[in-house]
Amino acid sequence: MDRNSKHIVVIGGGYVGLYTVLRLQHTLRKELREGSVRITVLTPESHMTYQPFLPEAAAGNLSPRHVVVPLRRVLSKARILNGKVTKVNHAAKSLTFAPNVGTAHEIDYDIVVMAAGSISRTLPIPGLADAAIGFKTVGEAIALRNRVLELLDRAESDDDEALRRRALTFVVVGGGFAGVEALAELEDMAVDATRYYRNISREDMRWILVEATDRILPEVGPEMGKWTAEQLRERGIEVKMNTRLDSCEGGLVKLSDGDEFESATIVWTAGVKPSPVVNAGDLPLDERGRIKTSARLTVIGVEGAYAAGDVAGVPDVTNPGQYCAPNAQHAVRQAKVLADNITRGLHGKEQIDYRHRYVGSVAGLGLHKGVANVYGIKLRGLAAWFMHRTYHLSRVPTVNRKVRVTADWTLALFFKRETVSLGEIEEPRTEFRAAART
Repeated sequence: MDRNSKHIVVIGGGYVGLYTVLRLQHTLRKELREGSVRITVLTPESHMTYQPFLPEAAAGNLSPRHVVVPLRRVLSKARILNGKVTKVNHAAKSLTFAPNVGTAHEIDYDIVVMAAGSISRTLPIPGLADAAIGFKTVGEAIALRNRVLELLDRAESDDDEALRRRALTFVVVGGGFAGVEALAELEDMAVDATRYYRNISREDMRWILVEATDRILPEVGPEMGKWTAEQLRERGIEVKMNTRLDSCEGGLVKLSDGDEFESATIVWTAGVKPSPVVNAGDLPLDERGRIKTSARLTVIGVEGAYAAGDVAGVPDVTNPGQYCAPNAQHAVRQAKVLADNITRGLHGKEQIDYRHRYVGSVAGLGLHKGVANVYGIKLRGLAAWFMHRTYHLSRVPTVNRKVRVTADWTLALFFKRETVSLGEIEEPRTEFRAAART
């Protein structure tokens, strides 16, 4: 390994990390081959998750393996290290890396890319940490799928009315994309599954969406957000706006509108915040705790540092005074500009601003149901659902994953959706331990 080569370290293997390195593998092809540039990616997981497909994975429309991209296979010119960055000392161009298993050590670099993404933004609500689950990872999506189906099994197998009500009450907090799509897909799957149960019908289930503001899906605009709320209510889903979750200790849900009930499933999707790594170093932060970033995706006030995505406060040059929203659409586009600016910097060329044109938003609301607002064109129902799938299929990384996702969808046209809980995979040694005690 040539220690005199330029070392680029990318912190994070999500949208920004993956697409930045993919682009660098192309723009720095000669340098990587000759060894004058090295790239290292530091990330807790060895895969990138395409989060817009998590609701379909939770509903059983897609295989969980097909919504993740293996980093080592795709980023073949980079070194992938699994673990967390606990400190960034940019003044010394060094960071502390703690592998998932092993001893923490220092890594020196010439250029650092802050691309660690975000984590769930929680509030000090009594019981939230113990009773709720997020919806940002493939593990959470599959755990939710297993839980919903397991609770249907539980309700079918017990005559205790209080237990059945608790098992069949599902709460999602947060009316953005993650919350609405997760609730809509899971409810659609659960209704589909009831055909196989003798003692459970749609009327026995209670699905509740809790949103603190006065509208849901703000990304698709007020008109389509209102339509979505009406459609969910027509499906028997309770949409509670201007309502907060006050507590959920022991599964006892208390809402600010006075409603109180037991629930065995509470999903928290009420916002995100930058990864904690932004607070573990000497890079400048803005008032929202994001890394201060220029329109060129360089960290303001320092050299050799770039940032994009959820950890970065990137000014929106098309809307002066505003910042780019923390969403996948911006992250993917910013990654391309970021990689090009790194290449331009290494080649002594002038860097360029990140400038975007807003495409719009699409959301899936279950099988054959959706809502979309793209380039001002508003669609709903089957047409929006088709656009949702078409758009995200075009955006999911690699041809391999595009083909696998298409195959899943094609098979679903001819075969019924799988409605089997495999919850035991979360505790695979339970049965063995019980056998060992006997």
